[in-house]
Amino acid sequence: MSLYGWVILLSFAGPFALSFDRKVAFFKEWRFVFLATLCVALPFLVWDEFFTQWGVWGFNPRYLQGIYFGHLPLEEILFFVVIPYNFIFILKVIQAYFPNRNQIHLAPIFAYAFLVTSILWLLLYSQNYYTFLATFLCATLTYFLRNKSWYKDYVWAYLICLLPFFIVNGVLTGAATPEPIVWYSGKHIIGWRMISIPFEDLYYNYALLLPVTWIYFSLKNRKEN
Repeated sequence: MSLYGWVILLSFAGPFALSFDRKVAFFKEWRFVFLATLCVALPFLVWDEFFTQWGVWGFNPRYLQGIYFGHLPLEEILFFVVIPYNFIFILKVIQAYFPNRNQIHLAPIFAYAFLVTSILWLLLYSQNYYTFLATFLCATLTYFLRNKSWYKDYVWAYLICLLPFFIVNGVLTGAATPEPIVWYSGKHIIGWRMISIPFEDLYYNYALLLPVTWIYFSLKNRKEN
């Protein structure tokens, strides 16, 4: 198996095994999770395909299995299934095990910080394809979704996911390998790195996971009503 494949598999193994925990019973949510993931993954994969063609980023064949769909390796496509799955799982664990989590009113500060900084980077670095699109989506999604009832739990889940985010994205961007699995063109990022991770990845993941959460809860609440 490729290194990228191992990263995806190991990322998925823990949340999948714990999905059968009685208190969380996440396996009962799979139909909502996968439908929400599909709805968001498709446009993100189109974005991914174009950016790969344009040289905004790319993939090192040394760490891939060699199976491609268009210009995207199989591992990259699985990324857009596994990461949302893991995120919604963590969010549901938070809801199940931490009933007093929202006594700290963190969500408004978090939303304001993402909204303001997204607009700032958008204005300052609009010529960078990756910076522009990631921050544009962040600003737009935050503006329209920040008052949703589930957004408070989204914030906690996002913050907790920063630890695995730094591990997974660090490995993908070369923190533990001679060459990065995923490389980025210096022309289309600000250039700030968190170890090896482009700063924009914080906004990219936010823009990926927020609509997944929105669609997941929309589907779930509609079914329950």
